[in-house]
Amino acid sequence: MTNLLFLLVLGLVCAVALSWGCRRLTDPQWQIWATLPRYDSASGAWLGTNLTWYGLITATANLLALLVVFCLLGSIGVPGPAMLLVAGALLLVALPAARWVAWLVEGKRHTFTVGGAVFVGFVTLPWILVGYNHWVATVPADALPVLVVMGVVATGYAFGEGFGRLACISYGCCYGKPLEACGPLMRGLFERRHFVFRGETKKIAYAAGLEGESVVPVQGITAGLYCLTGLIASGLFLAGHFASAFLLAVWVTQGWRVVSELWRADYRGNGRLSAYQVMGLLLLPYALLLAGLFPTSSGMAVDMARGLRGLWQPSVLLALQGSWLVTFLFLGRSQVTGARLSFHVHTERI
Repeated sequence: MTNLLFLLVLGLVCAVALSWGCRRLTDPQWQIWATLPRYDSASGAWLGTNLTWYGLITATANLLALLVVFCLLGSIGVPGPAMLLVAGALLLVALPAARWVAWLVEGKRHTFTVGGAVFVGFVTLPWILVGYNHWVATVPADALPVLVVMGVVATGYAFGEGFGRLACISYGCCYGKPLEACGPLMRGLFERRHFVFRGETKKIAYAAGLEGESVVPVQGITAGLYCLTGLIASGLFLAGHFASAFLLAVWVTQGWRVVSELWRADYRGNGRLSAYQVMGLLLLPYALLLAGLFPTSSGMAVDMARGLRGLWQPSVLLALQGSWLVTFLFLGRSQVTGARLSFHVHTERI
């Protein structure tokens, strides 16, 4: 009963968040969340550092992904310290990669790429787990089943990226092609369900000049598909089909990454296939290799009630809060927008 309730709550959260986000986040007021003022003595002006909805939503999506991961791992009895250690090691690798890969691929120092971070994270995580089992797990009973943990992380990633695409809608990045540049089939398919972005500071406006244009809602499609994949993979995991959950989550998310870029209009490199499409393609056989290399554990009991109880620990709660804050501070401070502020006195209130 707890397993089913867990899936129902996740499904409801996904439906409400995606329905609201796809309808509202294209508007201009949903890009800048807050502005921190600072006085520039050289010019005598008040300037501002913008905190974005992109960072806020991405941090919350990362939090949701970690919640799913911790619940699923806790449901099979993985202790809290092991979860925190592995999650911390993965974030130390993946978060910097979000900038490094964007710099290497696009030549941009002030932008991020989720695709690059995911590729680096998926490639390194199995070997982080192997290292944990070799150096940290003192007895075989403490060892973490690599493919099972990979399945959990892939499932959490599906939810995290699904919700994270709402951040892309807010910022106006990862945008689709204009409908007028598409064929009759695509125009007919998205005639009534497309995105129109407003706001000159959204990326689709300053990078492509497509403000006010009807474009393919590729971010919304990705969000819906990934959240649905996460729900199905969670159901497979809770039913004990660990390898199937892993392969489904990886193949759908990375396969769609390759396909979806055919509908995108933002710059993805000069080749016929972007570097991110190549990364997605490489992860498909890599997932099959991992499924053959690491055996799945049979007879492992899954109890979501145990997983939910495992969340109620000070160390886990503090780690979740800390990860949200670090992600927000890392991704939420806008590097490409600025603000000039003015202050005045309400004389009628003196």
